Amino acid sequence: QVQLVESGGGLVQAGGSLRLSCAASGIIFRLNVMAWYRQAPGKERELVARITNGGSTNYADSVKGRFTISRDNAKNTVYLQMNSLKPEDTAVYYCNTWPTIREYWGKGTLVTVSS
Repeated sequence: QVQLVESGGGLVQAGGSLRLSCAASGIIFRLNVMAWYRQAPGKERELVARITNGGSTNYADSVKGRFTISRDNAKNTVYLQMNSLKPEDTAVYYCNTWPTIREYWGKGTLVTVSS
């Protein structure tokens, strides 16, 4: 059974930082492109960043220069370092493969950025 468990969210002031983690089990993690997604209230879920099994990364324009995705294949974990947070970054953050697999969605972790 595949499980992706996100953690590290919380309440932070604008300009602050958070580091999210996503622990994966039940998949051959090292072979998968992994990604972070987010869903803000009233909006559709969107891709934030992705990382290939070789370590190449891509970012949404809205987070470029502020967020960094990384992975540790030995720990089956993908991370999202978020700096210079803005109120518009407020959302539930999820990890999944890219492209996504519906059955892999976890509960996400809530990030709230206050102004």
